[in-house]
Amino acid sequence: MRVLSAEQMRAADSAAAARLGDVALMRAAGDALAEALRRIVPGAQRFVAFAGPGNNGGDAFAAFASLGGPSQRVVYALPAPNVSAGRRDAQRRAAAAGVVTRPFPLSNGEAIAALEGADVAIDALLGTGGRSALPGEFEPALAALAQTAAHVVAIDLPTGVDATTGAAGPDAVHARSTVCLGAAKLGLLLEPARSHCGALYVGDIGIAQEIDALTGDRYAALDAYEFGALLPVRDEAADKRSAGAPLIVAGSAQFPGAGVLCARGAARAGAGYVTVACPESAAAALRGHLVEQVVVTYDEADVAASIDGLLDLTRRSTSVAIGPGLGLSDAMGEIVRGFLTRLERPFVADASALFHLGKHLELLRGKACVLTPHEGEFARLSGEGTVAPGTRMQRLRAFVRRTGVTTLLKGNTTLIDDGTTMHLNVTGTSALATAGTGDVLSGMIATLLAQGLGPCDAARAAAYWHGLGGQRAARERPTGVVAGDIPEALGAALAGSVPEPLQTLVRRIA
Repeated sequence: MRVLSAEQMRAADSAAAARLGDVALMRAAGDALAEALRRIVPGAQRFVAFAGPGNNGGDAFAAFASLGGPSQRVVYALPAPNVSAGRRDAQRRAAAAGVVTRPFPLSNGEAIAALEGADVAIDALLGTGGRSALPGEFEPALAALAQTAAHVVAIDLPTGVDATTGAAGPDAVHARSTVCLGAAKLGLLLEPARSHCGALYVGDIGIAQEIDALTGDRYAALDAYEFGALLPVRDEAADKRSAGAPLIVAGSAQFPGAGVLCARGAARAGAGYVTVACPESAAAALRGHLVEQVVVTYDEADVAASIDGLLDLTRRSTSVAIGPGLGLSDAMGEIVRGFLTRLERPFVADASALFHLGKHLELLRGKACVLTPHEGEFARLSGEGTVAPGTRMQRLRAFVRRTGVTTLLKGNTTLIDDGTTMHLNVTGTSALATAGTGDVLSGMIATLLAQGLGPCDAARAAAYWHGLGGQRAARERPTGVVAGDIPEALGAALAGSVPEPLQTLVRRIA
């Protein structure tokens, strides 16, 4: 689904208001928010909202008007000096629906009392145009939201975070759930704002055509339904090679485990036939850990024969993963570059392969491939040094536009760019911050390439699934998750993560 910057969201809202009218737009927002509240906190009886003076506050009135039922709904509202037609209509409908409006609390004690007994506390103080610096009049409400036992739901974004950059002020709201209206906001998928959002939902308010018409930079993220639709399904008539036959060029005497992890990631992602090519010095270790995968060897000292041998293996393979655990010798560099220059299969390059490609990126132009650096590798690969905080997206976009190579930049929010759209991954956990998980990811990408996905789709689907695997492993083992746990968690992570498509107003994305 599309992800928008604050500027893009304002443009879409403005165009939609011109087409639909302010009243219709806010009514649609109220319907989406009410549906979200029913799903997020079923059975809740007392709803309290802190409403700012703008349309974000108006959305709280619209939501409570649409929510209806026997519930108690109270809005503590700041005065609105310039009331929009949409907010005026929402306030009128809310009053008719039994919603109580009270003055905004001016002290901490008043704000805490306002939330006493609430099941749900709504943050409707500032919308997409809000920034991390907050007005002093918000302080009592912010303090109460920080202390309440109620389920805090933010409308559009938690107050105090930036919708574009992801910056968060010291008093920013920590919501348990955030419901974005129309589209997910870019900053909410980036840290530190991401940690303030809780579960993230998008509510449909009928502005898809305005979003589709937006120009400029494009951002996107997968949700569970889109991921499920993207994931290849094995044909009932498939044989072991047509099910996906990746060649894994990985492992060395020093780092045999990287080859093992990459191969297991490929196998557990659904490959039917995994071949691992490694130097003879690493073969015993790999064969000792890989039962279902075939391990073949090449002689690193004979560069020409190694390249020819690897190319011969690709005649029976449908994709390649290269790099995890390979050596950094000059000979290995010649093998990597010579092999990739002549390779006609789609491939993913990681780890040591990135080292050997650093000054030879031109050989990748026109290839169906994915590069998967972490930030340290990217600093060297790009030739522009350390990635400064807050510049990851700009640096990645510039690199992809310069090289023409689809690139997955690992991190707390993994980014995938193909030169057209920047994709932000919404799954994952800090449990993945352990050696070898990137090797697993490379194997998964290789399998999805082997099953027919293009480089960008393979990368974003694998990143999403890899994150789900990490989350599943962390639930089963609260501490001490290792990379080898991730392949074993992929099947269970997939089960139940892809719901049937529902015609609802609200979709959860993270």
